[in-house]
Amino acid sequence: MSIMHLDIVSAEEEIFSGNVKNIIAAAMMGEVGIYPKHTPMITPLKPGEVKIITEEDEEQLFFISGGVIEVQPDIVTVLADTAIRGQDLDEARAAEAKKRAEEALANKSDNIDAAKALAELAQAAAQLKMIETIRKKGK
Repeated sequence: MSIMHLDIVSAEEEIFSGNVKNIIAAAMMGEVGIYPKHTPMITPLKPGEVKIITEEDEEQLFFISGGVIEVQPDIVTVLADTAIRGQDLDEARAAEAKKRAEEALANKSDNIDAAKALAELAQAAAQLKMIETIRKKGK
């Protein structure tokens, strides 16, 4: 059985450290699948899901707000601005953040930072999408 070590680290804490069989992450260039002995690379990540299969064949989901993934043949590191375990996502908070960002974009006042509002909207939408994915798998 071929495995690699994965660390998922946010600005606040290390959220995961362990051996995994594969990783699927939302890179800026598109979704990437990483398996042991992968070619080394560093690529930016967009807000979205990181899905892993652990050494014990358990699927785990993490939401990241963006960051970078560094891949070495036997070690992968995800450096995220924010990282949250899938089961810890708060649907009400994400929906409220999405609503605030949409309202800020709709008002288009001089005081609005459109780039910030768009980034917040992307994060909230990605969280809500991940919550929906988790809910469907639970059925």
